[in-house]
Amino acid sequence: MILAFKPASFYTNSPQTVVYPGKSIPPAVFGQNLPTFAHVFNKKTNPQRQLLPACSGAEGCRSFFIPEMMNRIQRCLLLCSLFLMQQSALFSQMKGWEVGGWVGASNYFGDLNTNYRLDRLHLAGGLNTRYNFNDRLAVRLGANYGRISAYDSDSKNVYERRRNLSFRSDLVDVNMLLEFNFMPYMHGHRDYYFTPYVFAGPAIFFYQPRAELDGVWYNLAEMGTEGQFRGEEYSTTQGALAYGLGFKVDLSYRWSLGVELSARKVFTDYLDDVSGVYVDWRDIRSIRGQVAADLADRSVEPQIGQPGRQRGNGKNNDAYAFLGVSLHYYFGEIRCPSYNR
Repeated sequence: MILAFKPASFYTNSPQTVVYPGKSIPPAVFGQNLPTFAHVFNKKTNPQRQLLPACSGAEGCRSFFIPEMMNRIQRCLLLCSLFLMQQSALFSQMKGWEVGGWVGASNYFGDLNTNYRLDRLHLAGGLNTRYNFNDRLAVRLGANYGRISAYDSDSKNVYERRRNLSFRSDLVDVNMLLEFNFMPYMHGHRDYYFTPYVFAGPAIFFYQPRAELDGVWYNLAEMGTEGQFRGEEYSTTQGALAYGLGFKVDLSYRWSLGVELSARKVFTDYLDDVSGVYVDWRDIRSIRGQVAADLADRSVEPQIGQPGRQRGNGKNNDAYAFLGVSLHYYFGEIRCPSYNR
């Protein structure tokens, strides 16, 4: 190893003469462009570990490195390397699968619930699996079940109460979501064991709106209540945009608890079998029968079901939401990063 330096007297302007083996440099010479010396630690060529000249001349010595500057650069590089190693280790820790489920409530918003009432909550739940790419990003696959319903009789709107429509539907929801953690999240970490998060992704759901008449429940999609001809009924398999937010916290290295609110903006306005305008009940009766005509217009006296009159708002699609508490089990292990040796 070679350590290069200039004599201390060069920096302190000491009047003392600095003596090296075979050389005596008077103080008057200090302050000029002097040779830099090096201590060569080599037992064979320099058993006494004397100070020997490493370069000569002003130009040669200017091109030689300065130890203090190099020490600072080395310290800076060391700190950067440690930081990158730490980040790499953190990212590696969170690669792994989680499996869990949730239980909570479901609710509907649409033509039969225009003022966002929460008085018809139903039990809901689901299962999902999550793959963590790192401490920030994950992808999730899930399947959910819930029930939604609404009744015009619950509304404070006079027109809606006179309309007197209602429905109930069980639905199954399958989704694929991309999840982003606002804070670093690592299972078992002392500091990063909780985080709020958001998610979004596509979903497919299956539903079947039904209504009760004289104690019997009927599938509304088969009734053509808004004048659909046979074979033109709306599909009860639809797509949706799933999105929401949540908060999760570790209970242990393996188990985590979460609270989540998720919504579905569906690509149909027939969750509730209500979207357009009334049609002539005689036409419905001739095509579908008397039961279909009675389900199409259930308004109380005076009836409002004149042909062409508004029955629903087709400009805005319906929506439904889930609120639940989840429990997940983490299968991953702490994975240390690999380094080239």
